[in-house]
Parts: sequence; C-alpha cells; structure tokens
Amino acid sequence: MSPLDSVLASIPSGHPDEALARQINFERLPAHVAIIMDGNGRWAAQRHLPRVEGHRAGIDAVRDTVETAARLGIDVLTLYAFSLENWKRPAAEVSTLMLLLKRYLRSELQTLLTNNIQFRVIGRMEELAPDIQDELRTAIDRTVKNTGMLFNIALNYGGRAEIVDAARRAIESGVRPQDLDEARFAGFLYTAGQPDPDLLIRTSGEMRVSNYLLWQIAYAEIYVTETLWPDFRRRHLFEAVLAYQKRERRYGGINPVPAVIGAQ
Repeated sequence: MSPLDSVLASIPSGHPDEALARQINFERLPAHVAIIMDGNGRWAAQRHLPRVEGHRAGIDAVRDTVETAARLGIDVLTLYAFSLENWKRPAAEVSTLMLLLKRYLRSELQTLLTNNIQFRVIGRMEELAPDIQDELRTAIDRTVKNTGMLFNIALNYGGRAEIVDAARRAIESGVRPQDLDEARFAGFLYTAGQPDPDLLIRTSGEMRVSNYLLWQIAYAEIYVTETLWPDFRRRHLFEAVLAYQKRERRYGGINPVPAVIGAQ
C-alpha cells in the first residue's frame, strides 16, 4: 500500500482531510518532524478546567499525530514532552504528567508494535523515577526491532544540557580536540545517527524554540500554528507539511534548495 493509500484508508470518504492529503507530495516529505507541544494549560483555562485536564486532552493529540506521521511515511517524529525546566511546575502537575506518560505507554504499546513504530527517549532518562524508567525501557525494548517510523519522546530534556552531555561524552571517549568536527560531535548527541529535523512545528502561536534540539534545528523550517496542542489533529499536520513543501530551503546559501527527503 502506498503512503497516500495508507493515509486515505484512515480518512472517512468525503472528509475535508482527504483533499488535503491528496495535495501532499510524498516524494518531498520532511524526513524528520519535531514538534513543541504547547498550549495544554491555555486550553484548560479557556474551558475553566484545571491545567492537568489540558495534559489529559493532549494525549489524544499525541496519539493522532504519531499514527498520522507513520502513515505519511515520515522517517522520524520527535515530540517535546517534558523539559528540564518543567520540574519547576507544581508537584501535583508534574506527578500527573508522569502518570499520564505511564498510561500512554501502556495503552499505546500495542499500537506502536502493530504500526512497526520504534520508540526511543532522548534526554536524561536516568534521572527519572525508577517506575517511569521501567515503563520507558519496556517500550524501548519491545519496539527495538521495528523498522518503520522512529518515534522519539524528548523527556527530562534540554537542548543546552544535550550539548553539554555530548561534550562530556566526546571527552570521555578520548577524541582529540583537533579531530573533533561538527559531524563527529553530532555522533555524541542523543539523536546520533538520525537525520536532523527538516520541519519544526510549534503549537499555540508562541514564537520561540524553548531550548529544544538547539544543535539539530540549525536549518529546520519552522512552522507555528495558533492551534493549541490538545486540538492538534491530522489536518494540522497535513497543513504543516504542505507549508513546508512550498518553501525553498537555502541552508545559508544563495541558491534555493528544494525540500527533499533527507536533505540536511
């Protein structure tokens, strides 16, 4: 089944999303899509609900986005789930976030296996509570042989911290400073071996990158939508991909470079 057929099979006939899907050029997909999932608290506030209800609602957006990205044929999807700075939030909110993460992993593991999706974590996983680490390792181990889309969750993550950790790994590996270039340094990042993001999506209309994949997004196309994360669905991912495909990628040069699969 072609990617288009796979996508159309998940859309009811005559649904507006069908027309959007048919506009996508499947030969010019971003290889790696990274998303800053923002707006859960605002979504809850607009409905006069506790902040944690926004996080609960955001799980549906994660599920829909992961499945849609896999059907599209995206090689890598990375979602920013919990930053190092998020520990400053109220303890009850952090506890709820971790509980929701555990529930998501348990409920969606079979879906990941069925859809041939490999799951990984980027960030300082070793600093998380033992029960959370156990759930994460179970999902990682169970999906390690999957050959479809790679699904990264950035958890206990910070872009600056990642660069510091990479520098430490480089030093510990014994690499001589004169032998260290950008390509070799990238091999010490959490995302070693993965293509850099071609497309960075941020929800809720905020115009900042929030310490996310600072090294990797050097040449990423940035797409910001006013949509709050709990409302983000298949249509919004289609719109982001279509916007990406209309841009000319320059990589700091003079001549435009078409957005193509795997271009970095």
